[in-house]
Amino acid sequence: MAKILHRRVVAHRMGSRGQPEESRGAILQAAAREFAEYGIAGARTDAIAREAKVNKALLYYYFQDKETLYAAVLDEAFSGLKDTVFRVLDGTQPPREKMLAYVGAYFDFIASNQIYPRLMQREMMRARAGQSEHIDKMIKAYIQPIFVRVGELMRKGIAEGDFRPVNPAHFVSSMVAVIIFYFSNAPMMQKIVGFNPLTRERIAERRAAVLDFISAALFRPERNAMPRKESAHERA
Repeated sequence: MAKILHRRVVAHRMGSRGQPEESRGAILQAAAREFAEYGIAGARTDAIAREAKVNKALLYYYFQDKETLYAAVLDEAFSGLKDTVFRVLDGTQPPREKMLAYVGAYFDFIASNQIYPRLMQREMMRARAGQSEHIDKMIKAYIQPIFVRVGELMRKGIAEGDFRPVNPAHFVSSMVAVIIFYFSNAPMMQKIVGFNPLTRERIAERRAAVLDFISAALFRPERNAMPRKESAHERA
């Protein structure tokens, strides 16, 4: 016990002498990369500390063990996503504008944190195998609140005639998949299409394509649009 306390005192001094919040953030970023690459079983705290440029005493000062660090990484990822999209969902735009703003915000968050899709995918696989200690909390605190708010937006848009009458349970999942799959599948896509799909230009192209795809799938034609004229062949 004395040895552990001494280690924490030393770590606390190191954190105070430097920049403790920056150190904690660096640890979380390094840990996210390590967990995304190797999963919690294969991740090594030595590698995380080395990449974060801290020693293990400081790492264990902030995080009791690897499982605690992993939980903090998941919280960082999912809370960041929730905060990002809620800033849009709390707005007052009409349904079409808000939906496109939501999709754009979701896409931009993932594009700026491209290891998160792999991290989330690994956690979903752990949950499917019954090995996740964290999935219930992630769903209750982050995933379900987003789903509920987007579902409310969809029902409002349907009721007002802006959206086609689709099932939110299926459509929300499809929207997420359209965004996430592009980044999680980038290495395979590069072999298929012959170019790097993660350059700034390609990501911008993908963002525009996602917004166009979702608009076409969800939005009704504009009410004030001119009716299409029948051709002579159709009249016959």
